[in-house]
Amino acid sequence: MITIKDLEFAYKQKQVFSNIDLEFLPGNIYGLLGENGVGKTTLLKLICGLQEPKCGTCKVDDMTSFDRQPSMLSDLFFLPDTVVLPDSTTPQCYADELAPFYPKFSQENLLRMLQELEVDGSWKFAQMSYGQQKKALIAVALSMKTKYILLDEPTNGLDIPSKSQFRKIISQRIDEDTTIIISTHQVKDVENLIDPIVILTQNNVLLNATMEQIAQKLYFEYGTESNSSALFSEMQPGGWLNVVVNTTGEESQINIEALFNAAHLNPAIFKELFK
Repeated sequence: MITIKDLEFAYKQKQVFSNIDLEFLPGNIYGLLGENGVGKTTLLKLICGLQEPKCGTCKVDDMTSFDRQPSMLSDLFFLPDTVVLPDSTTPQCYADELAPFYPKFSQENLLRMLQELEVDGSWKFAQMSYGQQKKALIAVALSMKTKYILLDEPTNGLDIPSKSQFRKIISQRIDEDTTIIISTHQVKDVENLIDPIVILTQNNVLLNATMEQIAQKLYFEYGTESNSSALFSEMQPGGWLNVVVNTTGEESQINIEALFNAAHLNPAIFKELFK
């Protein structure tokens, strides 16, 4: 389990987090959402120990992240949005270099995922498009079979078929012992994949809830007109989507993009609803 308690972090004079509390539990694929600059990537770096909190704690399996103990690092893989590799390196060579640090690495899984993602593991990265490079790195990351997988904007550069392939292999990878955190601003790419949802706002956590909890508190109403009492309304082909407080207990289909916009426009209401 990843546990964050009373955490503060700042870059020089810019405060990023103020006394935030979060838990990331095994068996879940978390969606980490927020506007640009609110600290999504910083949070991932704090979890894997690349940044040190100003105050508070960030622990992975009761180990302080910034201590970067080998036993923690061997069970955690962070894939940033951009990875700089020598042009002559191949996905197979990259995996071979990392494998000694990850005792559960599976060559069989690597080859299977490269095949599913339609990437030739013997190609040099210089020969690949950006999207192919991204898919290769995702396959390498998942083949290390770590308990904790942190993915920063993993669908950037992927075409529509590749995004579908990505969702498939992520769904196959999750189990009761694994925690996956996907930081993204492309919520439609992972809409049917992520649960729970964590939304960051300036200095704080605006929402940390499961899809079931969200459905209990909010109703996503599809109709012919805008609802004046809605937290967020948007015209769509065929009518309007309104996000309203759920007063009837009726279930609805959650739209994560609309959820994010409703939260951004109504932070005080969201904090009260999901306290």
